[in-house]
Amino acid sequence: MIKTIVGIDGMMCSMCEAHINDAIRNHFQVKKVKASRAKAQAEVISENALDEDELRKVIDETGYTLTGVKTEEAKKGLFGW
Repeated sequence: MIKTIVGIDGMMCSMCEAHINDAIRNHFQVKKVKASRAKAQAEVISENALDEDELRKVIDETGYTLTGVKTEEAKKGLFGW
């Protein structure tokens, strides 16, 4: 499993977070996605690495700005993903 941390600028409320979550879920095969306006990022768990160019396109289409992408090996928690 791959954990992708996506820096996102412009989220102001919980609806912004939901908009990002939905956009990522609709364009990629993911196990889990959680956007946080407080952290200005979204964490995505997926089987395979996400295409950074496609991810940038998806975020740009929502009206927010992708500020960076970091990928690492995901660690499964005590109760799963």
